[in-house]
Amino acid sequence: MGIGKKKLCCGVTSIFIVIIVIVILTLAFTIFKPRDPIITLYPGSNIEVTSFLNPTQNITLDSIITIENPNYGVFRYKNTTSSVTFRGKVVGEAPIMDIYVPPHKKRNMTSPVAIMPVRLIQDPHFWIDVAAGTLNLTSTALMSGKVIAMNIFKRPATLYNSCNITVFILSKKSEAICESKLKV
Repeated sequence: MGIGKKKLCCGVTSIFIVIIVIVILTLAFTIFKPRDPIITLYPGSNIEVTSFLNPTQNITLDSIITIENPNYGVFRYKNTTSSVTFRGKVVGEAPIMDIYVPPHKKRNMTSPVAIMPVRLIQDPHFWIDVAAGTLNLTSTALMSGKVIAMNIFKRPATLYNSCNITVFILSKKSEAICESKLKV
């Protein structure tokens, strides 16, 4: 093989390697870039104000949490606890079990929320909010886990989640608006 053929072979190989590197970098910064999971909270309904009058007993509300993974990689996180606050004071907790969310899929899970009425009725704003007909709570959770792409790339990730929950006293219904931020 002559020197010209060796130079041509090295040149073609170099161009091929450069193209492969550019494709991998483009994929890493576009398609495989981790996106924030979408978390939807469906709080328990049929909340009775009279339940808060017995402060010795916790109130348990079943809530459904939906986690949607818009990524091309798997999101897996460990057990954690969500705190429910009223005007900055913790008034309840909800355990969140570990879960595996495949790429472009949704997972539902039920989580019992334990509300402590003693802490709620001690706040002077509680009865003002009840008289106004709405009770505003905030649920926050910090979920630590991993993002796994193509079963090769495993990166630790933390999901910060905050949900504003509004309980409508008269209709005994509730709704939540959640925001999530994934940090890899």
